Parts: sequence; C-alpha cells; structure tokens
Amino acid sequence: MIDLEIPRKLKPLVAQARAVAANVLRPISRKYDTAEHAYPKELDMLAALLDGLNAGGAGASAGSLSKHDGGDGKIRNGGNMATVLGMFELAWGDVGLALTLPRQGLGNAALAAVGTDEQKAAFGKRWIAMAITEPGAGSDSAAIRATARRDGDAWVLDGEKIFVTAGERADAIVVWATLDPALGRAAIKSFLVPKDAPGIRVARLEKKLGIRASDTATIVLESCRIPLANILGSPEIETKASFAGVMKTFDNTRPVVAAMAVGVASAALERTRELVHGGDPVTLAELDRLDAELEAARLLTLKAAWMADNRIPNSLEASMAKAKAGRMVTEVTLRCVELAGPVGYGEGELLEKWARDAKILDIFEGTQQIQMLIVARRLLDKTSAELR
Repeated sequence: MIDLEIPRKLKPLVAQARAVAANVLRPISRKYDTAEHAYPKELDMLAALLDGLNAGGAGASAGSLSKHDGGDGKIRNGGNMATVLGMFELAWGDVGLALTLPRQGLGNAALAAVGTDEQKAAFGKRWIAMAITEPGAGSDSAAIRATARRDGDAWVLDGEKIFVTAGERADAIVVWATLDPALGRAAIKSFLVPKDAPGIRVARLEKKLGIRASDTATIVLESCRIPLANILGSPEIETKASFAGVMKTFDNTRPVVAAMAVGVASAALERTRELVHGGDPVTLAELDRLDAELEAARLLTLKAAWMADNRIPNSLEASMAKAKAGRMVTEVTLRCVELAGPVGYGEGELLEKWARDAKILDIFEGTQQIQMLIVARRLLDKTSAELR
C-alpha cells in the first residue's frame, strides 16, 4: 500500500525543483518558445541538481512513501519516484525547458532500465536521447526498419529516425534497430550510439506547435559503427522475450511523461484561478472538476513510479498513467484558455503556450490510442496478435 505523503528524504529535491522552475525556467519560458532551436544557456548552471533528478538513477533506496517491502524487507523510493516528483515541479515551470535539461534525456531512462553496470559507468554522465520513430514506424514500434548487423568487433547501424527529442543537443542516442527484419518484434534491439560515432548525423531540426525550447531532430545512420558492448540487453534473438525486454524501457519513461502532463496542468489551473479572481459558481465548479482530473492523473503516476522502484511489474500502470495524464492535460489547458476569456488567447499570458505544449504529452512515448490498447490487452490478457 502507498503512503501518499512525499518521502522525507525527497522533500529537499522537490523544493529545489520548484525553486528552479519558479526562478529559472518560468522567467525564460516565453523567450525560448519564441527563439526556437536556440540553446538555453541558463540551464548549464543546473548540472548538480540535474544529477539528483536523473531518471538514470534507478538504484533503489529506502524511504517512507511505501508500506510494501518489495519482497526483501526494504522500502524503496529510488530514481523513478525522485524523477516524477521533480518533473511535477519542473514541468510546472516549463515542460519544453524540462525536456532539454542536460543529462535528462529519455535515453537515460532506457540505460537505467536495461543497461549493464559497465554501460552505466560509461554512459551514466552523458545526455542520452531516444530514437525510435521512423517515417514508416510511428506508434507501431514493431514496424522498425532501421537495421543493425554484426561486423567483426562492431555493430553497424543503418536507417533514419525522426522526432528525436534532444537529438541535436544530446551526447549519445539510444537507437532502436532490428537484427533481422524477417523476424519481426523479436529481432528489435536498442543500441547506445555516441554522437561522435562514425556514420551518424543530424539531418534536420523540426519546427513545432509546442515544446519549442526542446530540439526535435531527424537522425540518419549510414554504416554507423559502434562497439559490440553498446547493445542494451542480450544480442541473442529470443522470440518470446527480446522485444518485451526492449519495451521495458517504457515502464520507466511513460510515468515521466505523465509527470510532465501533471506539471503543465497544475500550472494552467493555478494561473486560471488567479485570473478569474474567485469567479462565478459555474466557473469555480468547472475548475474543481478539472482539479479532480488532475489529482487522478497525479496518483496514477505516483503509483507507476512506486511500483518501478519496488521492482513490481508496472506496464499496465505506466500505460494507465500516461493515457490518463495525456488526456487530462489537453482538456485542462484548453478549458483554462476558455475560462480565462480573451486574456487566455494572448501572448501576455502563458496559458496559450501551455495549451500548445500539452498536445505532445498525449502523443509521444505512445499515443493515447496505443496506451488504451495496451491497457485493454493487459486487462483482458490478450496478445498483440489477438487484440489490435
């Protein structure tokens, strides 16, 4: 059972994250929304704090949130709980800037989920992006066509990846590729690719509706060579386990995206209450309803993170949190723009920006539709072949 109080050991981290959000991120939010692709140099000073928030810090530690002993007598609140609690606050400041914090890439969570001790030692201090989506493989990760083949003491990767968050700024990228396209899902593996590896390049940067402070890149791999040790997980193709192992990455990252959604929605509701100055009963009732939706998403996110830290399988809960939070943040931010009246549409307020930022949180790391499909499969005990 979960104790809903913030663990005492994590309260300083939460306070630090809120201070950064209020004093660093929020003041420059509009600046880097307007100056898309300009690197926010103000973030470089935050390196020490960011190490504490790193999703790669998945090592379990004792705390007070959980009354479940994890099966070994220990109570854990590790990197997953620290990350979502910190992200609640950072996304309240600015989610685009939160996505471009050094060493906080989604690839860091992949390293934490399935990396070896040696890989964590080699890449743990790097900023790692995640490259999954391709021109012909969006929500269906099993349709990936980027290839990896063994050549002596190296892997050789070829393919194109699109919509890579922090693809230009990151130091390394976790690339999903197949060892044999004929074998489908089972042959898909993930690889740690340093940005200075021969054969990898940034082809272009995207112009976007929201999260403009975060760069989104297209990455091309042409005979890109990396060491054999850079594969995440086993190089063996196991038809029943390989793809499932790769997909465990999402059990760590989906709660983080849900936490981003909670942070953005919190900011929008807070500011709307200030703007309506009490408001009429109908407006206040609507804000209360939206607050309830926000709280439901927050609790689902905490549960998914807590389960991950306590080594309890959380694929269902991670998808539930992501689905609920993604739907909630789009509803909340758009409704807040409406409730604020004409001021909500202008650039004098951040409400319109938050409404633009919100949409991606319902899309990346698996769309709303994909999350609902995953939830249905888990609840009905159906395979992907049985329920499409």
